[in-house]
Formats: sequence, C-alpha cells, structure tokens
Amino acid sequence: MIQELQAIEDKYRRLTEALSDPAIAANPQKVRELAKERAELEPVHRKHGEWARVRKDREEARRLLDDPRTDADLRHMALSEIEELEAREAALAAELRRLLVPRDPNDEKNAILEIRAGAGGDEASLFAQDLFRMYSRFAEKKGWKVEVVETSLSPVGGLKEAVAEVRGRGAYALLKYESGVHRVQRVPRTEAAGRIHTSTATVAVLPEAEEIDLRIDPKDIKVEAFGSSGPGGQSVNRNYTAIRVTHKPSGLVVSCQDEKSQHRNKEKAMRVLRSRLLDIAERERRAEIADRRRSQVGTGERSEKIRTYNFPQSRVTDHRLNESFHNMEAVLDGGLDDVLARLVHRAEAQALGEGAPRGAPQAKDVGS
Repeated sequence: MIQELQAIEDKYRRLTEALSDPAIAANPQKVRELAKERAELEPVHRKHGEWARVRKDREEARRLLDDPRTDADLRHMALSEIEELEAREAALAAELRRLLVPRDPNDEKNAILEIRAGAGGDEASLFAQDLFRMYSRFAEKKGWKVEVVETSLSPVGGLKEAVAEVRGRGAYALLKYESGVHRVQRVPRTEAAGRIHTSTATVAVLPEAEEIDLRIDPKDIKVEAFGSSGPGGQSVNRNYTAIRVTHKPSGLVVSCQDEKSQHRNKEKAMRVLRSRLLDIAERERRAEIADRRRSQVGTGERSEKIRTYNFPQSRVTDHRLNESFHNMEAVLDGGLDDVLARLVHRAEAQALGEGAPRGAPQAKDVGS
C-alpha cells in the first residue's frame, strides 16, 4: 500500500505543477482533463495526509514514552494517546485501502437505463412500469434528472420497453448494480382467481458514452425522421420530429420522439447509440480477460436473476447478497440506498481481494 500511495502522491504533485504551467493554462481542454484527473486523486491525497499526520503523532508519543526522562504523569498521558492514535491510524489505513480499490472509470458518468418486460405477458409490462417508477423516484431523491428517450406501452398500460437517461454525478456508479433480471411474485391485477404469478423484467444500465469515449464514422449512420405517436394533441402525428438512428455495421437502431425538435431527438438517440456501442466494445474487451472480472463495469450476465420482489410477504430478496429486506413498499418507492450500499461494499471487498489494476480504457473507434 505504501508504494501505491507514494505513486499517487507523485502523480498528484505532477498534475498540480502542470496546472500551474502557463502553457497548459492557455489550453482550456487540457486544463479540464488534468483538473479532472487530479480531482480523482484528491480523496486519496487528503486521506493519506491525515494518515501520515496521525502516524507522526503516534511516533512522537512513542518517543516520549520511551524517554527515560519522562515522568510518570507524562508517561500515562503518552500511553493513553498512543492507544487512541493507533486506533485512529488503523481506521484511516482501512479507509485508504477502500479508496485504493480499483475504480470503474465510468462511475462518474450519467447512465442509460433500459427496462424491458420479460416473461409474464401483461403482468410483466406492469412490473416493468413499477421498476421504472422505482428508479425515477430513486433518481429524484438523489437529485438526478431522468430524461425519457423511448417508451413502448402494453395494451394494459404497462411498459413493454423504456429507455431513459439518468443524468447526475455518479449515477452509473450506483445504478450499474441493477443490471440483470428482476422477478416479481404477486397476484396480477389482470388475474381474477387470485393466484400468485411469477413475472420478470430485464434491466440494463450502460454508462453514457461521450464523443471522446467512442468515435462513430458519420458514413456508418442512417438518420430517418418520422411522425411521433402517442399522447400530445393533433399536431403529434403531423410533425416529423421523431428520429430513428441506425448504425449500419452493427444493425443497432435507436428511436427517440420525446422532444419536440428533430435536433434534440437526434442528440438523445446518438447518446444512447454511443453508449450501446461502447457497451458492446467493453464486453468484447472483457471477454479477453478473466471471467471473474467481467462484471466490474456493470456488463455482467444479464440473464442471471438478481432480485425477487415477493408481494404476499412484502419481501425483497437480493440473490447476490443472499439477503432479504422486509420493506418492499419503501424499496419500490425508490428506497434503494440500503440494498445498493451493501452491493457496493460487496464489490469493494471482492476488488480488494482481487487487486485489479487501476486505469481507464482508451477511446475506441467504431466503424465498418
């Protein structure tokens, strides 16, 4: 740990010196990049400074205790101080180890949230709608903004599919743990006999890709405008504001009709397309390394059942934690903090054991 801390301090110092260089100060883009890089090291830098000060104080108290000229009262005070400082030093060391856990370079990004009804017909679409509301309420409590990109309604008013951008600092860092199959056990609203049914919905969470993360050749893109559909008045179907973007090499198609202008709809559709292409590129890259690290950036096996919502017993069971929470109503109202905190702690513990390297992937080219 000492060597890694020293390497971080050296890098922090170099970045600080670079930011004070007049030649770099004249380049706003470079300043932003270096400032962002230094900000990522700031928590470790501050905690390391605190740990070093406590360690120094402990050593001084130890020298005072070992000095034969120290009287009995001072010895007693020094011994008491050493005990306190040792406890504080151990706590800070634990915090430093946590801060040194390899960080997902996408953690600070916005998230693309995709929810799709799975097995269970109309009931699955109603459950997908419940999940979308859950994440919307969670985002609201976090102060994040949810922008709908695309929705498809079922005949009973549920959601066949919903795609949305969740915009806020660290949105992906938490929501990535929601990727997977969610299962519900309840008496469907459409069931007259009162029997409990099991339905599923799939959640996929992608980091929002910026242009610097992934470059798309304009020749590989086909953009089409079409008439919007759904609620909105008589003008909706007459105005060709909805946009469909097709990426020719991969065949991926993204549609957006949430905004009233073609330009805004195209911007949203391109953000989703970049994120999906980056997700594909990331999964291909991760297929080349050990399987045990494949889920670290939230692109793990989405076919796995990760959570069950049992209505008759008001219980939410997270199968990764092997733990149940008996506050399902609060969870579905956006109260995900407790569950996600435990999942974050579990991921940190696993990463500490694996000692995976730090560092972010480079920008990628996606073309034909």
